[in-house]
Amino acid sequence: MAEISPEKLLERLTHGKAIGAIVLEGTDPYLRDMCRNRIVEAFVPDASREWAVARLSARESGWDEILQRAGTLPMFAPRQVVIVQDAESMEKLGEDNRNKAIKTLEEYLDAPSSVTILVLEATALDGRQKFSKLLNDKALVVPLTIGNESAAALAAQMAKDLGAAIEPDAAALLADILNREPARIHIELEKLAAYTHDRGPITRADIEAVVVAARKNTVWQLADMLATRDRVAALEFLDNLLREGEEPIGIVGALAWMYRKLIEARDLPAHTQGFQAARQLSMRPDAAEAAVRNAHLIPKKDLLAGLAALAEADNQLKSSNPNPRAFMEFLLARLASSVSASSSAA
Repeated sequence: MAEISPEKLLERLTHGKAIGAIVLEGTDPYLRDMCRNRIVEAFVPDASREWAVARLSARESGWDEILQRAGTLPMFAPRQVVIVQDAESMEKLGEDNRNKAIKTLEEYLDAPSSVTILVLEATALDGRQKFSKLLNDKALVVPLTIGNESAAALAAQMAKDLGAAIEPDAAALLADILNREPARIHIELEKLAAYTHDRGPITRADIEAVVVAARKNTVWQLADMLATRDRVAALEFLDNLLREGEEPIGIVGALAWMYRKLIEARDLPAHTQGFQAARQLSMRPDAAEAAVRNAHLIPKKDLLAGLAALAEADNQLKSSNPNPRAFMEFLLARLASSVSASSSAA
C-alpha cells in the first residue's frame, strides 16, 4: 500500500477514514505507544474501548484466531481496533505453517473488514520474506523513526506535556545528541523539567549541564584516546562506563554524535580557538577546542568510516541481541584500529 512516517500517520488519522491494516515497525517504545494510542483514539470512542479494542500476540494466539477476531463485528462501537504484537514471529514458523498463515492473511487483506483496523506490531521485518512483501503491498507500513526536524518538534511537545517549555535550539540539540530516539528524549526531558522547575524554558545550557555532561564528556575522553591510538586505555574506559550502568545503545549514540561533531570540526582551521569553534559547532568552548584538536589528528575518511560503523552498530543493537560487552569492545577496537592504521600509513 504505502510507507509513511509516524507524523504523516497522525495527520492521516485526523481525517477519520478507516485503514484496513497498519504495520508499526521498529523498537522505539514511545513512538509505538504514541501511534497505537492515536489509532485507538481516532476510531474507538472512550466508552467502547473495553469491548472494541483487542490485544493479541501472534506468537501465542495464531493467525486463525487473530483474523477471526478481525472479521467479527465490534460490540457497542461502529469500529474496532485489533492490535497484534510479535507479528514478526510469522517469519519463524515452519515453512508449511508459514505459507498457510501468509495465504490466510493475504485473503483477509484482499478484502479487509470495513469495521476493523488491524494493527500489526513488529520490531523488525525481513524485507526478503514473503510476509514482509505482503505487508508492504497490502498494508500501511509505519517505520518507527523520525527525522531531525520532527524529533525537535516532538521534543517541544513532550516538554509541554510535562508542564515545561524548551527553546527551539535546545530541542534540536537534545534530539541530535539522543540520536532522535523519542523514548530517550522523553526520559531526559523528565529530568530537565525537574531541573528547571519554575525557572523558565529549558535552554542549551541546561542540556549541557544535565544531559551533555552526563553523556558527552565521557565520549570526548574517548576521543582523546582514539586520536592518540591508546586502545588499551579506551577499552579500560569502556569497561568503567559499562560497570557504571551506561547502556551500549546510549554509548553508541553518544559516539555517533561525537563523530558528527569531529567531521564538522575538521572543516575548521586547526588553530581555531575554543570560543570561535563553539559558535560554529554549537558546543561549549572547551569541548569545541577538544573537537578541533582531535579532528585534525584523525583523517576525514576514518571519521566517515567510523560514523558508518556506528550506524551499523546502532542497527545491530536494535535488531539483534549481541553480547553487549563483547560487541562494544569489538566496536571500540575497530574504531581505534582504523585511526591507528591511517596514522601509521601517514
